[in-house]
Amino acid sequence: MAAAYQSDEESSFESKSDVSDESDSDGNSDVESDSQLDDGEEPCKYYNGRGCKEGDRCSYLHVCKYALKGSCRHGSKCKLFHPRAERESSGASNRASDRSRSPDPKLTDGRCYQWQLNDGNSWLDVCNDHILEAQYSLPHTKSIKIYNTLYGAVSIDFNRMRVFRKSLRVRRLDDGNTVWIWYCTLNRTWIKYGDKDSKGNPSPVKSSDIENKFQSNPASSYTFTIGAETLEIKFREMTKRKRKVTRRPLYRQQPAAAGVSQIASGVQNLTLVARPQWQFEGDSGAWHEFKHRRGTSTECSVTSDNIERKYAQNPKDSMIFKVKGYSYKLDFKAMIQTNLKTKNSRKIRRVLV
Repeated sequence: MAAAYQSDEESSFESKSDVSDESDSDGNSDVESDSQLDDGEEPCKYYNGRGCKEGDRCSYLHVCKYALKGSCRHGSKCKLFHPRAERESSGASNRASDRSRSPDPKLTDGRCYQWQLNDGNSWLDVCNDHILEAQYSLPHTKSIKIYNTLYGAVSIDFNRMRVFRKSLRVRRLDDGNTVWIWYCTLNRTWIKYGDKDSKGNPSPVKSSDIENKFQSNPASSYTFTIGAETLEIKFREMTKRKRKVTRRPLYRQQPAAAGVSQIASGVQNLTLVARPQWQFEGDSGAWHEFKHRRGTSTECSVTSDNIERKYAQNPKDSMIFKVKGYSYKLDFKAMIQTNLKTKNSRKIRRVLV
């Protein structure tokens, strides 16, 4: 069963930005979004009645409402879905959230990382999970949607490491060698700790300093000073005063032979066979694939596959290409292409077809 991705990154993916104004002290945009999504964690009344016509499209849980309360009298004979574990209390849920932000143990089978889903029975590998990892490594990408899986469309919240509106769990296993990068928002942009500011001044704290403190105690905080001002990064809240803070991995490519063993029985339904395609927005608003188009007025020096290979090496990089002699810069981070002579820009996007 094929599956496709949609990331909440840029407008071409119908995204919602995860960058808020500094005045948004407690991340109102996230809280607002999460409060709407929490409604979908309620059991579907139609599924618990005569049946739900929406199926996988339903925004509520298709699970026995009595099983969630631990009071289903039918037990294992119940015809409705029962999660293996009972629904966690709010305290347990908070602890689970803490674990998702705790230092990552060596749990992979030798790969750099492994993304997995659990339906209450077992953990299943997600094939081609380098796509998830590439999006997860970008600080402004807060979620991704996988289409046409065994469980229908699956939306994964990167910030909380949970699956929206499904009785599924998600996790990212790590080999213990990941380099973690810390970012904060400044002027609605994610800034890496350790980078120089617009005036060329070095940052008073490095990303590695924050990570070392986090590794020693994920429930603590990191305090530093800028001039006469003392600032504190609270790891539990992922905030620094009125700014958001996030921790994301430095993207690494899996070795060529990695992941061969994951094509196993029951896992193939989660494989992703969709092909990434790079497109640019035309004058009429329609999207067109990057092709050579030899002999035409829009003859291009690169194809979609050329761009994808460059993107796979570094999702934050850029590349230069030509269209009928004009040089263009394709910026992966900004998702735009710019004519280096006229400075005119167009939107670009990466979709899976």
